[in-house]
Amino acid sequence: MTLHHDSLTASIEYDGSARSLRLDAASADALAAFEGTASAAGDGHVLTGPLTTANARALQAAFPVLRPQLIGGHRTSVGTGDRTGLATPGQARAFAEQGVGVMPVLAQQSIREMDRLGRSARSVMDDAVFGLVEAGWDRGFGADCDHIKSTEGIDRGLEAGFVMFTLDPGDLVADVTAGVTEADAEGLPWDQLEDTLADLKARYVGMTLDVGHSQIEVTEQDVLTAAVKYGRAVVESMRLYRHVTENARHEVEIEFAVDETTWLTTFFEHFYMASELKRLGASWFSFAPRYVDGFEKGLDFLGDVEELRTNLEAHHAISNQFGGYKISLHSGSDKFSIYPLCVEATQGLVHLKTSGTSYLCGVEIVAAQDPELFSAIWDISRASYVKARASYQVSAHEDRTPTSLEGVDLPELIRSADARQILHVGYGDSLNGTDASGASIHDRFLDVVAAHQASHTEVLAAHIGRHLAPFRPAPAQG
Repeated sequence: MTLHHDSLTASIEYDGSARSLRLDAASADALAAFEGTASAAGDGHVLTGPLTTANARALQAAFPVLRPQLIGGHRTSVGTGDRTGLATPGQARAFAEQGVGVMPVLAQQSIREMDRLGRSARSVMDDAVFGLVEAGWDRGFGADCDHIKSTEGIDRGLEAGFVMFTLDPGDLVADVTAGVTEADAEGLPWDQLEDTLADLKARYVGMTLDVGHSQIEVTEQDVLTAAVKYGRAVVESMRLYRHVTENARHEVEIEFAVDETTWLTTFFEHFYMASELKRLGASWFSFAPRYVDGFEKGLDFLGDVEELRTNLEAHHAISNQFGGYKISLHSGSDKFSIYPLCVEATQGLVHLKTSGTSYLCGVEIVAAQDPELFSAIWDISRASYVKARASYQVSAHEDRTPTSLEGVDLPELIRSADARQILHVGYGDSLNGTDASGASIHDRFLDVVAAHQASHTEVLAAHIGRHLAPFRPAPAQG
């Protein structure tokens, strides 16, 4: 595949697992910004160069479609994270084949994942850019610096050119299961909230909250609980928000996320957060509350489907009271049974995030092509699962999985629920580990996948396509 703009054509070439950038141009001047070896070829000029940040930046300067775009105004959007840097071509094909009309976010990774894998925000962007060239993708894409908890993470994303920032104040969400008193509320940082407890009560106590399918009479206890639970998270959200907006030198958009917490976000708590953030001057295009139980990594939805429908309809109804922002579904991978419900309940104002499921497509390739390498990945993932699972909502039990892979059907193992979650969660330790000879598993993994990139792209296109098809907008009626 190739990408064209003006007189410049870009493509990615493979020599085994080694990749390089090829540029064809009518004049040598068009190649001046790129690193590599240039030569005359027929009536034009050719440059072959490495996949470096300098070349990725030069590509973005030369090809407008390789610069991330804002996604907020689109009906639906889906983010497809990439832990290996090789998934973008398959993901782009999935959007072309099954996700027409859905806005793709093809550069997406959390700061947590970057740190676990030793990647920079810029390397995530670079890999997406080269993957888009390989796919010949010319329809635009978004870039999400995901689950940010610090201004340092924001700075990384801004420098790399990310346009979407998912701000995660979840560490400041308080446990209120033991109950909340007025004294607890009085201890909130009211100066930073630019508010008083009396004014807070006056705004909310006694109001009737319309959540679409029902109405909620807000009590004083509801208000105290919401404020104590989320008040400090509101302060932290605004600190991060102001840092993004005051330091950005390009257009950006914001998602707020409190989904990675133990406690459900009630409907009034969602309304409280949205109302307080708006009062303090924030604007955002997407919000991720903590939903009902049932969202686990790498598996279909495990909870009560009708409870989820009621939950999503109410969160969507609240968003409409603030202009209609998207409801964001995190841990969205492989929830095939509920995608149509999610679109219906939110009237298409939904943003889906996937990540580890693309990594598992790469694991499938490794299992098929290098079972010995897969065995090393399996051993490390299984051993590390116990401590790694603390960061995730998962329910796998390693003692239900084999310790030896002799005679095991590897594709069937990867499809099983327990193994899928173990591999999903154990990616960090396994990719940072070494095999029996001391060789880097990460490097071997990339070499195997790159050497079989055509198969990898096919597997990804089919799997991610299953995620996208339910989110396609309905065709216009004539």
